[in-house]
Amino acid sequence: MTATETNAGRARIAEPGEGIGLDELALATRNHGMPLEALRYDVTPPGLHYVLTHYDIPAVDPGTWRLEIGGAVERSLSLGLEELQRRPEVSARVLLECAGNGRARFEPRPVSQPWLLEAVGTAEWTGTPLAPLLEEAGVPADAVDVVFTGADHGVERGVEQDYARGLPLAEALRADALLVWGMNGAPLPPQHGAPLRLIIPGWYGMAHVKWLQRIEVLTRPFDGFQNATAYRIKVDSHEDGEPVTRIRPRALLAPPGWPDFMTRERFVRPGPVTVAGRAWSGAAPVNRVEVSTDGGATWDDAVLAPADPEHPYAWRAWSYEWTATPGRAELLVRAADESGDTQPVEQEWNRQGMANNLVQRVPVTVVT
Repeated sequence: MTATETNAGRARIAEPGEGIGLDELALATRNHGMPLEALRYDVTPPGLHYVLTHYDIPAVDPGTWRLEIGGAVERSLSLGLEELQRRPEVSARVLLECAGNGRARFEPRPVSQPWLLEAVGTAEWTGTPLAPLLEEAGVPADAVDVVFTGADHGVERGVEQDYARGLPLAEALRADALLVWGMNGAPLPPQHGAPLRLIIPGWYGMAHVKWLQRIEVLTRPFDGFQNATAYRIKVDSHEDGEPVTRIRPRALLAPPGWPDFMTRERFVRPGPVTVAGRAWSGAAPVNRVEVSTDGGATWDDAVLAPADPEHPYAWRAWSYEWTATPGRAELLVRAADESGDTQPVEQEWNRQGMANNLVQRVPVTVVT
């Protein structure tokens, strides 16, 4: 398909002072974030878990649907849902975060899905390990990438495509990479990829391909749109940039007190206030959460819940006791992980608005 200038949907950066446009609002009505008060749940209820759909939610009949595994394999496989469900079953609690989470807080703003901070959720995913299926198909010694293609079809920046993402072979062969048909003890909902999706713990959401219909092993790096063009961290439009991969450390707090309807400014009473939330990282375990109650001038350690070895890719709870005094305050929270990576206090801008883990700022008015 060759797109015209009117439908190319070219990437662009908002002009200084430019507000959210109708195209961004249209995206925002189709996709939704997790209300931050839902940080109270260890496992996010499906209706509160964030959703991002690139194109349309495809109509897939689970009774006739089949997963095709091919490419540079010794033998192609074709399996229906019931055949997959007879294989060894595993459940894992895994956090997902959209790679564009925080995009709308960049200045200047990359024009796309205008996420604030809510594109996240943690669920119990049930399925079967991917690696045994690839081993059954027979992966050649010179294999490089594994490509996962969904049933969702559309146009992006003038390119007609099925949504497809490639992973390095080593990632696809991880013991915790799953082909998933269940969420929180129930069948996978349509918006979350029914009848089957990929879960690859620790990676940003673009890698967890939904409505999965085809897996192909390649002996060369995958150069499809969603790897080579989209999901790149770059400042100049002409550079290749770095690919988006694992989730950077982030902490979020459930805003305390009660909100103003329009501004979402928070109000609390003076005295002891427990501030709490969740922290995570896809590259290494979180080992520190800090809170500032004075706009970032000073920081203090929060209490981080013990690590749960059964759920290494879920978020971790944290809490902090704040003595609120009358007036205005600005609460900030930041996480660090064992690799030494820490959330930035100043933005680290890129033109696609990817992997923005800038610290959260929550204005609070302490009323008497």
